[in-house]
Amino acid sequence: MTTDHPFPPGTDDPSAPPPGCPAHGIGPGGLRRLYGPEAEDLGAVYEKLRAEHGAVAPALIHDDVPVWVVLGHSENMHMVRSPSQYCRDSRLWNALQDGTVKPDHPMTPVITWQPICSFVEGDEHLRLRAAVTGAMSTIDHRGIRRFINRATQHLVNEFCEEGRADLVSQFAEHLPMAVMCEILGMPEEYDERLVQAARDMLKGTETAIASNQYVMDALMRLTARRRAEPKEDFTSHLVRHPAGLDDEEIGQHLRVVLIAAYEATANLIANVLRMVLTDPRFRAQLNGGQMTVPEAVEQSLWDEPPFTGIFAYFAKQETELGGQRIRKGDGLLFGIAPGNVDPRVRPDLLANMQGNRSHLAFGGGPHECPGQDIGRAIADVGVDALLLRLPDVQLACDERELTWRSSIFSRHLVSLPVKFVPKPEQDVMQQPAARALPSQRPEWEVSTPPPVGPPPAAPPAQPASAPVRRRGLWQRFLRWWRGE
Repeated sequence: MTTDHPFPPGTDDPSAPPPGCPAHGIGPGGLRRLYGPEAEDLGAVYEKLRAEHGAVAPALIHDDVPVWVVLGHSENMHMVRSPSQYCRDSRLWNALQDGTVKPDHPMTPVITWQPICSFVEGDEHLRLRAAVTGAMSTIDHRGIRRFINRATQHLVNEFCEEGRADLVSQFAEHLPMAVMCEILGMPEEYDERLVQAARDMLKGTETAIASNQYVMDALMRLTARRRAEPKEDFTSHLVRHPAGLDDEEIGQHLRVVLIAAYEATANLIANVLRMVLTDPRFRAQLNGGQMTVPEAVEQSLWDEPPFTGIFAYFAKQETELGGQRIRKGDGLLFGIAPGNVDPRVRPDLLANMQGNRSHLAFGGGPHECPGQDIGRAIADVGVDALLLRLPDVQLACDERELTWRSSIFSRHLVSLPVKFVPKPEQDVMQQPAARALPSQRPEWEVSTPPPVGPPPAAPPAQPASAPVRRRGLWQRFLRWWRGE
């Protein structure tokens, strides 16, 4: 356990590079920065921190504010599952109390305490969380899966006749917003402006505050409508819940649900599609039935979690984590991405993680994501329906040309250009079609070399009346019929 606390008492070390200086990403006290140029490859920074400090490492966020980065899988799980030691109440943060974090700090919109379930504890957390999970439990999952398929068909219709598309801006960024607007009960609010506002408000740009206000205005209009005329949607159930949320609490929780689900699912869809388009193993396994789309989604949640980190948890008392002495009031970054590649749980990063859901993508403990099943459903159904419509879709650029925008919160793909044989529009109410077998073997499909020696004997002939077993088609029909 460390005896000397690694955080410097101030940021006026004359030997350290000034704030914002890209000098090897090193700041006051020799601590590594998680912002600026270094943020473009935080994966590499996390591995340097792991090598230097172990499972928990000191680092700097914007304006050289010190935090702990939790890199170990078990250490992350311990932190999020120990509410007696760590919480989300930013009012406890030493850096906020002593003025290190200024009012205009870039993360102020994210860390400012609010009376919502993401920040509160105890009985108040139980009250607010119960309202959210209670409203979640009323969602018709079968009906939503049908809506996801229809929304996918509608989006694909927008570009299917062109033979080219950007699956980030034209698909991944739109499908989750369309679905969440339907779930919340405001389909009339879904448009390009709402999509862009939701993406912009998390980037810390000059327009982020205006974008946040645009989203909140839409949600408060929805709250007022459902207070006056409740229906069978998420918002109405939130309004009617026995927890008795007022309008401000309802609007703020709708924002949490909408933005968290939207950003995470948009990134998840883009990541799964990129994996399918750039890794021949996954594409061939999907085509051959050895892997399902839900299994591909789970693999992506391990390799490229939609949120790479959550800031922040705060120590309620002096404690120890990963061999480091954590002071009361210290801030800790929940390291989702580095925890998922902890060599103690994944010594071989190329190993298949099918069937293993112990990743950190949806958090854990009292603040575990309550809407993870909806996020999975949007990605599962959306990706599967798109690949059914465009079975010959291919990447339209060199894989090395793909770019990402990164921060300590997420790493999302900027664009995913693809090409395919132009297809006619499809009735959005039509049921999903069976995946057609390609007439020619695509370049990406893994082939099996011909056997050496004489050809095998032909199988015995089947009676003319024997039915042909089309297991893949039947299973797909059952999935559609059940709304899965």
